[in-house]
Amino acid sequence: MAISCKEEISTIERRLNSAGAEKVTGVKPDQGATSSNSPKALDEQPKGEPSDPSTKPSGPGVLNAKAMIEKARDQEKAGDEKGCQDTMTKVKETAGALP
Repeated sequence: MAISCKEEISTIERRLNSAGAEKVTGVKPDQGATSSNSPKALDEQPKGEPSDPSTKPSGPGVLNAKAMIEKARDQEKAGDEKGCQDTMTKVKETAGALP
C-alpha cells in the first residue's frame, strides 16, 4: 500500500527538524529537534562519506527542502496527489541523506 502524500510530508518534516538536520544546518528547529521515531533509525551517523556524493546533505539544501514542504502541503490540500508526490521526491533529493 502506498503512503499518502500527507503522511509523507509528516515523515519528511520530522527528518527536516531532526537533530541530524540541525547538525547540517546549524539552525535549531523552532520547536526543538524531533526524533524520527523510526525503528530503523541508527544510534549515530555512519562513518565515512556517502557512496553517492549527490546525497550528501547541505545546510542550504535542508533549508530549501523545508520551504518546498509548503508547496507540497498546498498541493495535498488541493487534492493534487501526483503533484504532491512529485514535490516530495524533489524535497528528499534537495535535503540529501541526513545524519
